[in-house]
Parts: sequence; C-alpha cells; structure tokens
Amino acid sequence: MIEASRVSWRYGENPVIDGVSVIARPGRVLGLIGPNGSGKTTLLRLLYGALRSPTGQVVVDGNDLSTLPAHEAARRLAVVIQETGGETTLTVAEMVLLGRGPHLSTFQRTSRVDHEIAARCLARVGAAHLGARPFARLSGGERQRVLIARALAQQATHLLLDEPTNHLDIRYQHEILHLVRTLDTCSIVVLHDLNLAARYCDDLVLLGGCGVVAAGPVGEVLDPTILEPVYGIGIRRLDLDGAIHLLFQPTDHDTATERSVAA
Repeated sequence: MIEASRVSWRYGENPVIDGVSVIARPGRVLGLIGPNGSGKTTLLRLLYGALRSPTGQVVVDGNDLSTLPAHEAARRLAVVIQETGGETTLTVAEMVLLGRGPHLSTFQRTSRVDHEIAARCLARVGAAHLGARPFARLSGGERQRVLIARALAQQATHLLLDEPTNHLDIRYQHEILHLVRTLDTCSIVVLHDLNLAARYCDDLVLLGGCGVVAAGPVGEVLDPTILEPVYGIGIRRLDLDGAIHLLFQPTDHDTATERSVAA
C-alpha cells in the first residue's frame, strides 16, 4: 500500500500540488486523472520519491519512503515514465535486464534466471521479437512496451506508470492496461483517457485546482456533475452491460468560440 498524506509541490511561486492525500491499496489499480496542468505527473513523482514533498509524508507498506535505502525502494517500487531513449546503445534485451538490478548485489552479474525473467516479461508485452533491436531505434509505442517489460522484470510489489498508453495504438492501449489490471501489485497509473480509466481502474483520484476534487471508486468519481466543471466540457455517461462509457460534447461557449474562429 502507498499512502500519501498532505503532500505538496510548487514550481517557483506556482503551487501545483497543495496538501494532497491519497491511498493506493494492494491488488487494486488507482488512476490519477485531471486536465492538463492539474498535477498528475507531479503527484506520481512524489509517490515514488523522485520529488520530496516539503510537507506531509509518503508511506510504503508502513515505511516512510524518505527513509528507505534506494536499493530497497527499487525492490518495492517499479516506475514507468516517458523516456526518449536518448543516446543509449543498449539493446532491448539489455534494457529489460536493467529491471533485475535491484535483485543483484554489488558486482553480481545477471544469471540465466534473470535472462529468463526478462524474456518472459518481453513476451508478456508482445515485444519478444524486439530483443536484439537497439532500444534507441524503436518507435514510441515499441519503446513504451519495452519500458513496461523492464518494470515487470523488476518484480516490485508496487507499479507506478505515467501515461503508459501514450504512443500506443488502440489494441496495445487495451492490452497494456489489461496486463496492469491482472498483476498482483498495487498499481498507480496516470491517464488522460477517461474511458480507459473507467474500464481498467478500480479507484480514481481526480485532480484540479492544486488539490483533490474527488476520490473513490470509479463509479463515484466519473459523475458528469463532478467532471464537467473540472474539464470544462459537456459529458454524458452511459452505463451499459456493467461498464461506464463517457461521451463528450462542447459546451455552448466552446461552440460559439469555434464558430467565431471559423468565421
């Protein structure tokens, strides 16, 4: 379980997260949603320790995250963030093997078991055929799947993902989130697509105005009366066959603006 209480962050004089508290429970997928600039990625970075809040604390399975040694934190928290690939010369297989690092002692080399785990993780994300390819030459979608495979190879008890469906086509968006949902981990995922959040998350935290607008089970948070003021767009909710579907329509103000621009 990850529990954050009263965490905050500001960039310069501009507060982004102010006194936010969230709980991510074992075996459940918590989605962080909200419009651009609402602090989703900042909150995620606070939850895995890339940023240290000047207020409150983040607790992982009863331990204050700020007191955990880096090696121990890496055994508990696997993180998938947006990466470009840069100038790395690593192959895909080598990139995924990096996920085994927290399980190795200093100067210990990867074993046959580590390579087998990495290969299985690549297969789970549909990227087994990419093993020999240079990571830097992959497409955005291929790179994203490899980074998720690296996180799986880490075998951590908590998985945190920042927009894991970015650059992926519809098929892989659903396959990756379905995979996350089937893992026996405490998972936290930043999502822009509210319909994906409805389908694959158990709980949601809706951010806006530097704080939490709503938090709870998916069915409670995805209420048009809650969402519309935050996103500034008309929303209609359909509950079909036990699933939530959201339809979006511009408000009268948006429509008038579009007509003005077109004219």
